[in-house]
Amino acid sequence: MKEEITVPDSLHIAGSLTYCTVILPLALDRLYTYAVPEELVSKVTIGMRVEVQFGKKKRYAAIIYSINNTKPEGHTPKYLLSLIDEKPLVNIFQIQFWTWMSTYYCCSLGEIMQAALPSNLKLSSESLIILLPQLPFDPLSLPDKEYLIIEALSGREYLHLQDIQDMLGIKTIYPVIRNLIEKGFIEIKEDLKDPYKPPTVFFVKLQEPYSSKQEFIGPLFTTLSKSPKQEQLLLTYFQLKNEKSQVTRKELLKRSGVDGSVLSALVKKNILQVDEILYNMPLYKEGIENEIKLTPKQEIAYQAIQGFHQENKVVLLQGITGSGKTQIYMKFMHEVISQGGQVLYLLPEIALSNQVTSRLQAVFQDQVLVYHSRLSDKQRVESWQQVKDGKPLLVGARSSLFLPFSNLKLIIVDEEHDPSYKQNEPNPRYQGRDAAIYLAHIWKSPVILGTATPSLESYYHGKTDKYGWVKLDERYGGTILPKVTMVNLVEEKKNKRMIQEFSETILEAMRERLANKEQIILFQNRRGFAPTLRCTTCGWHSECVHCDVSLTYHKSRQGLKCHYCGYYTPAPTQCPACGSKEILLQGFGTEKIEAELQVILPEARIARMDMDTVKSKFAHNRLIQEFEEGELDILIGTQMVTKGLDFANVGMVGILSADQLMQYPDFRAGERAFQLMTQVSGRAGRRARQGQVYIQSMNISSPVLIDILENETERYYERELSEREQFQYPPFKRLIRISLKHVDPDTVNQAANSLKDYLFPIFGDRLKGPAVPYIGRVRNNYLIDFLLKLDNGNSKLQEAKVMLLGAQQLLRNNKLFSSVRFVIDVDPN
Repeated sequence: MKEEITVPDSLHIAGSLTYCTVILPLALDRLYTYAVPEELVSKVTIGMRVEVQFGKKKRYAAIIYSINNTKPEGHTPKYLLSLIDEKPLVNIFQIQFWTWMSTYYCCSLGEIMQAALPSNLKLSSESLIILLPQLPFDPLSLPDKEYLIIEALSGREYLHLQDIQDMLGIKTIYPVIRNLIEKGFIEIKEDLKDPYKPPTVFFVKLQEPYSSKQEFIGPLFTTLSKSPKQEQLLLTYFQLKNEKSQVTRKELLKRSGVDGSVLSALVKKNILQVDEILYNMPLYKEGIENEIKLTPKQEIAYQAIQGFHQENKVVLLQGITGSGKTQIYMKFMHEVISQGGQVLYLLPEIALSNQVTSRLQAVFQDQVLVYHSRLSDKQRVESWQQVKDGKPLLVGARSSLFLPFSNLKLIIVDEEHDPSYKQNEPNPRYQGRDAAIYLAHIWKSPVILGTATPSLESYYHGKTDKYGWVKLDERYGGTILPKVTMVNLVEEKKNKRMIQEFSETILEAMRERLANKEQIILFQNRRGFAPTLRCTTCGWHSECVHCDVSLTYHKSRQGLKCHYCGYYTPAPTQCPACGSKEILLQGFGTEKIEAELQVILPEARIARMDMDTVKSKFAHNRLIQEFEEGELDILIGTQMVTKGLDFANVGMVGILSADQLMQYPDFRAGERAFQLMTQVSGRAGRRARQGQVYIQSMNISSPVLIDILENETERYYERELSEREQFQYPPFKRLIRISLKHVDPDTVNQAANSLKDYLFPIFGDRLKGPAVPYIGRVRNNYLIDFLLKLDNGNSKLQEAKVMLLGAQQLLRNNKLFSSVRFVIDVDPN
């Protein structure tokens, strides 16, 4: 895995004939060399952005990869047009990281540059420039060229960079654009439709003089006696104020039973005011002190991790759910930050960042920075600069690996098993956990991989001493793991103890927990109302016109939707094939569970957390807030509810369809099912009381379910390792998946046969395929897959990649197959 790059002793190379190779933000299979004008020779540095011409007319902001005095053979290089930066945008560690990623994951440096840089740092002649709505100061004080650009943008939605260049009549436009971006006048137009904004909450409070002078309250109610709704709302406000320090707009309206117009009327009368406040996730009820205290078990784990760090080993911290792994992380963070270092704390999902950030901010305050792909481009650029300037603690998703750290001293990968760490589309198709380990290698920094349910690969590396392995088998605060109960759906149906998708067993348990004022999480890893609409007469079922998948019925829209390409069509009232009206919905998703529970348990406050309900900017955070503050009784969700969230009052978890998780045609299906069910089970009973977990299944004798029931984690992993070894899958083999995609099935089949003829003599039985994947057509592209199984070892792996890249080039050079997409996925999920 170690791919080093050579860095010259001095980054400035003097001399009249100086050349630099640059990374262009394009999927090119090589780097290009440009000559450096004599006046720029003393200024160019590796990592700087430079303006270059590529092709006849197009211009790009490229990044200097290397500088030398050797003229390329066979052609005379073009000159750089200008320097965009005064200092390097990208540091040597990033260049080295990009180089390794390009080599390991079989992609171009240009594709990595596209993934790594925020849009405002990527410029091309096709970039769209927009004027920001609020200008930082009067543009009349700007230099002439900058002022002309602002004038030209006034009244227009956007301008192309090429238009601006033509308008000014100058060759080097990029430095001018950079200055305007840095001054806050313009930005690059984003494609992101729903940019992230920090979540906010609306709080209501009394205005003066009522807030400070009690004697005004009585007369106030007298003046409102002829407005009963306003009087009721104000009375409710005082009742809530006696219960808590702050009153939210939502809770006030809900408790008082009036609508927002009544509140608006009191605001207009200068009686109440509504403030929009940045929302931070509520902290644990016991609070967090600035001093990070560890339990005896945590202290032992902490000392063990320190020992492995002395041996320069990656450390796997395997702690059961609720064992307090975050507390140990914070102890290490505190040490690094106090010594002037930086910490990267990786999370698999953006969704987890708010709750985790709240905990960290309680200890580290303004030293914490959050970074992920849903931030606006301006926010991402600001974060980029803050990290470059040494911001100590960065919390983020996998894209945080590309940031310009200046002194990275620790990387923590939380929930390291999570498949979300793998980038599936587009290139670079990297595994965030593995990339984090290599980034730490570059920086010579320690790594901690934390989880309750390790990936098979990490478990194996721990077992074979490649990783240091530290276990935490005791819950924080002395609470015990939840009790797991299997619900045999075969018996429940036989005894007619089913109400819709719920067994009587699980409903009785839910009623008991609700009576005790405890909360419930229900897990079903399928969104929508029903996954299939089928005709009972002829067997027709609803299918996507663009993909080989069934359309999911969504009751809220009264229609059928494809979850792969987004195709939508209204639900038919009769069979399109035979005309029969006997069409039935089959299966169930989270939307159906929600609808049924509202009938079965009408008194319960129910909400749903899936991709359909958290599309808006703040929906996810508000759902978590409402559940955290006890405004909801039951939360229904997909795997979103399994990932590291911590709720104090959850007494019960229900898994409604365990069989669906285990029946997916993938060698990792059992591993994913075990991890998901263990993780969601861990949401129950995380404080004083023991929680309860109910798992509904038609096959309660499944070895995976028995291991969960008996809490036999090690038995599960050992059996799974034995099967992986028998059938030659990771961690005993390395996998590379080759996918061919084309709109014409004959073309993709011919390309697959041609590829097999080329590859089989090289790899023999190590090459599996060609084969049509489980879903053989997506977005009108037909798919054919190959799977390459290789022995562990860097040399063999690299040789195979070279062969695959050669095969890719051969297909591109063949006119029949030049339009076939050739995708190489190293270490596929």
